[in-house]
Amino acid sequence: MAILSLLTTVFVVLLLSRFQLGNFQLVFNDQNVVEAIGKELLIPGWSVNTTDFCSWAGISCSSNNSMVERLDLSGFRLQGNVTLISELKELKWLDLSHNNFQGSIPLSFGNLSMLQYLDLSFNKFGNSIPSELGKLKNLKALNLSNNWLTGVVPIELKGLENLQDFQISTNNLNGSIPFWVGNLTNLKVLAAYENEFSGDIPFNLGLNSELSLLNLHSNQLQGTIPESICAKGNLEFLVLTQNKLNGTIPDSIGNCKSLSSIRIGNNKLIGGIPKSIGNISSLTYFEADSNSLSGEIVAEFAKCSNLTLLNLASNEFYGTIPPEFGELNNLQELIVSGNNLYGEIPTSVLKCKNLNKLDLSNNKFNGTVPEDICNTSRLQYLLLGENSIRGEIPHEIGNCVKLLELQMGSNELIGSIPSEIGHMKNLQISLNLSHNHLRGQLPQDLGKLDKLVSLDVSDNQLSGNIPSALKGMQSLIEVNFSSNRFTGPIPTFAPFQKSPNSSFLGNKGLCGDPLSGGCGDLNGYNHSIYGHKVSYRIVLAVIGSGLAVFVSVTVVVLLFMMRENQEKAAAKEAGITIEETSSKPVILAGNVFVDNLKQAIDFDAVVKAVMKDSNKISVGTFSTIYRADMPSGMILSVKKLKSMDRTIIHHQSKMIRELEKLSKLVHDNLARPIGFGIYEDAVLLLHQYYANGTLAQYLHYSGQETEYKPDWPTRLAIAVGVAEGLAFLHHVAIIHLDISSGNVLLDSNFRPLVSEVEISRLLDPSRGTASISAVAGSFGYIPPEYAYTMQVTATGNVYSYGVVLLEILTTRLPVDEDFGEGIDLVKWVHGAPARGETPEQILDARLSTISFSWRKEMLAALKVALLCTDVTPAKRPKMKKVVEMLQEIIES
Repeated sequence: MAILSLLTTVFVVLLLSRFQLGNFQLVFNDQNVVEAIGKELLIPGWSVNTTDFCSWAGISCSSNNSMVERLDLSGFRLQGNVTLISELKELKWLDLSHNNFQGSIPLSFGNLSMLQYLDLSFNKFGNSIPSELGKLKNLKALNLSNNWLTGVVPIELKGLENLQDFQISTNNLNGSIPFWVGNLTNLKVLAAYENEFSGDIPFNLGLNSELSLLNLHSNQLQGTIPESICAKGNLEFLVLTQNKLNGTIPDSIGNCKSLSSIRIGNNKLIGGIPKSIGNISSLTYFEADSNSLSGEIVAEFAKCSNLTLLNLASNEFYGTIPPEFGELNNLQELIVSGNNLYGEIPTSVLKCKNLNKLDLSNNKFNGTVPEDICNTSRLQYLLLGENSIRGEIPHEIGNCVKLLELQMGSNELIGSIPSEIGHMKNLQISLNLSHNHLRGQLPQDLGKLDKLVSLDVSDNQLSGNIPSALKGMQSLIEVNFSSNRFTGPIPTFAPFQKSPNSSFLGNKGLCGDPLSGGCGDLNGYNHSIYGHKVSYRIVLAVIGSGLAVFVSVTVVVLLFMMRENQEKAAAKEAGITIEETSSKPVILAGNVFVDNLKQAIDFDAVVKAVMKDSNKISVGTFSTIYRADMPSGMILSVKKLKSMDRTIIHHQSKMIRELEKLSKLVHDNLARPIGFGIYEDAVLLLHQYYANGTLAQYLHYSGQETEYKPDWPTRLAIAVGVAEGLAFLHHVAIIHLDISSGNVLLDSNFRPLVSEVEISRLLDPSRGTASISAVAGSFGYIPPEYAYTMQVTATGNVYSYGVVLLEILTTRLPVDEDFGEGIDLVKWVHGAPARGETPEQILDARLSTISFSWRKEMLAALKVALLCTDVTPAKRPKMKKVVEMLQEIIES
């Protein structure tokens, strides 16, 4: 064995030296090469104990099992020199994605003349793209995304005439997008987003090929959108956001009858929307916000029957919203804020049965609020602020029972605030009625809004006392009562006293904390009679308090000195210097949200715990989890955010507010933060510790034990619990960024708790707290449309949940080489009928064969999982519906 290891080492040295010795050539078979690769990269599962190297993980060989044709090492977290791979001369498929490879891409990869598929994405390859890759004449797919590549795209790549899929996004590439890309006749996918490309988009792009996806967002591209992109009419996804494009939207866009998504926001486009947009019946998303588009909003959008999102915000549109929009039965979001639109609030749009968000803010709408404002039962966001809306708020506003946010500030509203607003029990994000002409008293029923986080009624003519009933608003964090006519004392209520005094200024008759000064003699006591008695009592109280404080401090100091001497003695006995024991990390900020836990949590102990690798529990997409044992005996799970997400430290106040809000989200299947700490440049999030670990550990490790016990009822209960947790998040307008079995915790009773919820609020590209590429999620759980839309959506969450449900049913990993080339768990399950496989061959046979009732329940759950993982987002059920379907399985 030792001799074999020595020979392998010698082979590696000789093979590596070959590339420095011009004419020196060695000929070895693929087994020698593979063994050398395994030794260099320390690939788990590769063993020289067997000669059947074709059976090793990630390897597929030719029919005679002598030559390696496919090498898939994706997601192995490997590092090292990959140059040896170029010795596998028959290689057709090479996937090294999601590893830790660094340095330059080997020039010798250009010698893999048979290669058809090359994926080096999600590594740390740097320097320029090697021109030698242009020799790969058979290459059909090239993915170099998410690396550290620099420089321009080499002209030699124009020789890749068979290229169909070209992805170079999220690098530091510059220069222009080469003209020759438009001459690649087989090109279907071009993704070059998040780089530093400048210049024009090639005018021949799409002219010579059946281009289906073009994603160039977040560059410095200029010029116009070329007419050629729809020449063949096969384009399905067009993403050009965050560039410097000018000119108009080409009328030829209507030729792309397969277009599903058009995202051209944050550019400098001018002109109107071409009426040919009505030809695109498949259109689902249209985003053209933050441009200089003008004219009237064309009614032809109403012909796009599949349209779910229309975002025209921050442009120069004028006129009214076409009444034909009422025909858009699939419309979920209409966002036209920041334009010059006028007229009545469009009642036709309110008839769209799936409408979830209506944003008309910052326009010139001047009608009244219609009484049937909430005819659509699904409306959750109603944003009408900064218009000229007049009249009274109708009492029917109370019918908006699903609203999460109501913005009506900066209008011309009159009358009183209707008490029916208190019926909107789900109102959570904000209620803003500021800058109007509202009169009268605040209704007592506002206190029923126990989920509301932000209340703003400033700059009105409201009067009377601030009702004590508002203490029922237990989730309140931000309030503003300023510039009204309120009188009397401010109720004693933590959210009020924690607010800045500016939130209460401008009310002459208002008094009490946080305003300076008390409310004076509100009870009319005769101080001339009782003045001396009060004075004596005060003096005695002060003296007594002083003595008590003196005695307490003395005792504490003595105890501290005794403890310090004990610690020094213990440290000396253990051979530790005093300097080592006294060095403490500096805590910049920290808080515990649960009052009865504040004494049990020691921040110094928390920080010291995350400094030891031995305390590390797991590593996730956004954070590393540590176990922290408190001196009190309490055990914490501490989440340390990764370096790429530390920009939130520069938004500390916003971060703290978000964490406080999340700590008040109450649901049996959510893991809420109980506190946080910031030291140096790290953010630590504190959670309860769950000894049963994660669902991933439960499914893929405990299930392999020899004493495994069939556990379908437990798994089904877990599936329902996770679904209920996600449904609640969607109900309160939180989209999870990273749903996976690794982010589902299990308590001592195997009750599931969805974790990483706070990450979804702290890392939000729209708030500038993370890059778009930082929110992709976990490998194997990412919905297919994410690559095109770059949006984390509720339907995407449903897909990720479907993957988790498939894990529960199959006990298979979401990505496994056993599935075959380019196949993940979802594709493997969906492809079962085509392979002639029965459900028993998909489901975990250790469960499905136990009893008929278990098998029946598992098959029903499989149907739910298949719906959730449908390739078309619009066909996936809502999480609320998923919960209902799973509960029906249990009840039946």
